Amino acid sequence: MLTSGELYRDLGPHHFDHRAKAANTRRLVTRLQNLGYAVQITPLAA
Repeated sequence: MLTSGELYRDLGPHHFDHRAKAANTRRLVTRLQNLGYAVQITPLAA
């Protein structure tokens, strides 16, 4: 805002969840595997 001169724009409560969904998925799968779980990810049908 200060460097670009643009106005404040609320990105919403889930902005960072959507932005880094793949990274979050990898991180959480790795955490579960490190705890000794076998993980298989299946996306829900929308």
